[in-house]
Amino acid sequence: MKQIFTHTLASLLLMGLVATQANAQQFSKRKQYSSIGVSLNAMNYFGDIVPKTSLPSFRVAATRPNIGVYYMHRFAPRISAKVALNYGRISGDDAKAADPNGADSRYRYNRNMNFRNDIVELSGMAVFDLIENRNNYLKRPDFVPYLTAGIAVFHHNPKGADANGDYVQLQPLQTEGVDYSLTQFAIPFGGGVRYRINKSFDIGLELITRKTFTDYLDDVSGTFVERSTLASGPAQYFGHDITRSQDPAQGFGSFTEPGQRRGKDGNDWYTTLGVTVNYILAPRVKNPKFR
Repeated sequence: MKQIFTHTLASLLLMGLVATQANAQQFSKRKQYSSIGVSLNAMNYFGDIVPKTSLPSFRVAATRPNIGVYYMHRFAPRISAKVALNYGRISGDDAKAADPNGADSRYRYNRNMNFRNDIVELSGMAVFDLIENRNNYLKRPDFVPYLTAGIAVFHHNPKGADANGDYVQLQPLQTEGVDYSLTQFAIPFGGGVRYRINKSFDIGLELITRKTFTDYLDDVSGTFVERSTLASGPAQYFGHDITRSQDPAQGFGSFTEPGQRRGKDGNDWYTTLGVTVNYILAPRVKNPKFR
């Protein structure tokens, strides 16, 4: 995953620099234009509460909706800049995602964690079209694949369902003794395709993956802490008590002892896959003045 991210970002940056150097002087301001759009996405995450600890661990039942709005401006035949605001939810549940009989998943089933997390994200991204348009928006290509990457800031708030099914905010409980921030940065990158419907509208399909710098989107990261260090009530419930009873004969051991494994190494990621609708704001053309 890290190699995919590094190669994609480096390739996008290199292509963007080359294209900008070669084409900026040939693309007049009269050919530049802006657009606004909306996106409707399916949202997933990769973290500690997933079927497998690898990229193909999408689980359809854990998919949640994500919606977004954006503004984009074209500066060069291949280069645009986009500012987007997205809102969506990620979720996970050991009881539903982990196989109780799997050698690699039994500990997650017995850990019995669950969460949901609503994320509000503001991003700024560069868009590099693989098919250039040296003309104005009226003569843009019908079909355009593209790559994109940038930076994002997001606010999140993980919650867990208690024994009554009520959702409790997990960050204030410090279930692992960590006071992590609910505002974080991410590196979004990905790509998509756009298809021209008419002179003003495009539709598209876009996949964006976010590399975050936190392992607490699901409130699970490191090890169990001493029970006495947790406040009574929800903190002890989510920190210890929701683990299932375990049979030592099966080799599970006790996951609730201090220092025992609770999560896995590595920060969490989240993704969106969805449809975009893009409306082009026709630029005003200034007529020359005659004397």
